[in-house]
Amino acid sequence: MHWTKNDYPASFKNVGTDVRNKAIEIVNTLLQEGYEDGRAISIGLCKARETIEGKSENRPHFEVRQRDND
Repeated sequence: MHWTKNDYPASFKNVGTDVRNKAIEIVNTLLQEGYEDGRAISIGLCKARETIEGKSENRPHFEVRQRDND
């Protein structure tokens, strides 16, 4: 399937426009090269984030912990 700026995977919904557009570009290229949809989407989103936001070690990381109510 060919993805567009108006029709993209649900996993692209909560990322910024720049990341989403780059991911769509990468995914479409991977699909043309014969990758399966799920794999192409996963790779495309990861590579788009690296390209637009930088390597993951340079981005803030958040940890969710359960609150002790003692």
